[in-house]
Amino acid sequence: MEITRTIDLLSYQLANYPQPDCLAAKENGNWVKYSTQDVQDYANKVSLGLLKLGIGKEDKVAIVSFNRPEWVFADFGIQQIGAISVPMYPTITVEDYSYIFKDAEVKVVFVADASLYNKVSAATAGLDSVKEIYTFDKIEGAKHWSEVLNMAEGEDVQQLEPLKAAVKPDDILTLIYTSGTTGSPKGVMLTHNNIISNVKGTMPYVPVGKEHRALSFLPLCHIFERMLLYLYMRIGVSIYYAESIEKVADNLKEVQPHVFTTVPRLLEKVYDKIVAKGMELTGAKRKLFFWALELGLKYDTQANQGWWYNKQLELANKLIFSKWREALGGNVKVIVSGGAALQPRLARVFWSANIRVMEGYGLTETSPVISVNRFEPENNVIGTVGMAIDGVEVKIAEEDGEILTRGSHVMKGYYKRPDLTAEVIDKDGWFHTGDIGTLIDGKYLKITDRKKEMFKTSGGKYVAPQAIENKLKESVVIEQAMVVGEGQKYAAALIVPSFAGLQDWCQHKGIKYTSDEEMITKPEIIDKFQREIEKANETLAQYETIKKFRLLPQMWTIETGELTAKLSIKRKVIYGNYKNVIDSMF
Repeated sequence: MEITRTIDLLSYQLANYPQPDCLAAKENGNWVKYSTQDVQDYANKVSLGLLKLGIGKEDKVAIVSFNRPEWVFADFGIQQIGAISVPMYPTITVEDYSYIFKDAEVKVVFVADASLYNKVSAATAGLDSVKEIYTFDKIEGAKHWSEVLNMAEGEDVQQLEPLKAAVKPDDILTLIYTSGTTGSPKGVMLTHNNIISNVKGTMPYVPVGKEHRALSFLPLCHIFERMLLYLYMRIGVSIYYAESIEKVADNLKEVQPHVFTTVPRLLEKVYDKIVAKGMELTGAKRKLFFWALELGLKYDTQANQGWWYNKQLELANKLIFSKWREALGGNVKVIVSGGAALQPRLARVFWSANIRVMEGYGLTETSPVISVNRFEPENNVIGTVGMAIDGVEVKIAEEDGEILTRGSHVMKGYYKRPDLTAEVIDKDGWFHTGDIGTLIDGKYLKITDRKKEMFKTSGGKYVAPQAIENKLKESVVIEQAMVVGEGQKYAAALIVPSFAGLQDWCQHKGIKYTSDEEMITKPEIIDKFQREIEKANETLAQYETIKKFRLLPQMWTIETGELTAKLSIKRKVIYGNYKNVIDSMF
């Protein structure tokens, strides 16, 4: 059977490798598994219930929830009748919810729990378009999603067949609103064909199959994990949903997955925890730990470093890195990293520990994968985001180095915004990513910065802040950084310390820790950060080096409006909030 729409994936898995644990999640402390047949049955009930509610082709149904099987049941239930799902981050503001519900003309909303129900209720107050809100958790005074399922009782499931048959590959499957770092959210229209082309384009490079398990914790409302849901379904990988980000470490040990996807920030946290544990060791054990780490940081997928290095690495794997693999459940074949740039040192150290990392690149508008580093070391170049996947064209614009891409993966456009669509998709079908990059050896894509984020110093030199910020964040005492200096003589930086890392360092140095606010004013702490800045400066061109910095006592968050839902920094907002601090550096 040929798969041309995402609704074909369930019937394909049912026919070819029905799984007893197609999906699984923790309920009341136990892992509850749903077979492929269960998923299909729940999806059918959702479809029939939505029909009873008057939902038809191209109507919009929102899902506001953290990852759980019900998310998937609702998703397939919506798409089987030709309706359009509008998944939303559980972390955005009431104002953003309100804007999206209005813009997308959402008719029904599925929400996870009480806190989200309250947010969504506030956002829909006075909105006539939203007819019903259903909750996945049982909440007093709210309609439970089982009411939708109950509407299917006594209904003939065969009535869904002509509706499913009417869904075309070029129909819009989903509207995903990107918060962006400026302006109102934009609704990205992705078709069945967009996402299926991405599933097919990435399939040859996935080293797992129907006998394997995935742990899923990146939000399903984001296109990266959403496409992977469909990819896992296509190849028969069982999906286990983590309880929460905080519980990922526990869930890894319980599920013992063979694959998981992550964003670099989480890998950085794992690495920082490992290093902090190493710092606690003493004597020979400590020496051994840092010897292994140093070896790992020298690892290169593209070079055989000789018999002596390989022998040492073998020993390091037996004595030290084996414990890392155990902490990840003991079965991990591969970690896929996306969403932001991965520090090369992290890729090196995980690869050296026999934990292969495939770093990829893409955008919501490209369904999402444009390129990915492969599983085989010879086709994985650390510091790049790999080669374009099957069916995807990539080129670098001659005039400014912008990365352009063309193919079936490129979105249909921005919802109700043909003007914005025309700005990013040119007459030849090339999508302009807004990222600056280069092709190493003519095929490995390397991203150097965001086009709109580069700034020019008064000396006329262009500075790419993102690369410098990533270099600064390699320090275990730096959590967040923003480089500034538009029109100034030099570059400077706002730094938010990793206060956990700073506490560890203070303990190690015998410095009494009081409060975050007080610590960042102490000369010995400022001196420590100065040394970290100087270390990063060693790797930068003269005009890029950070001449001044200021430490901030508070983290930038989604709640304060300084981060997007994807945890990218909103430069304009931070600049406005800290204008006086920034001015003081120049």
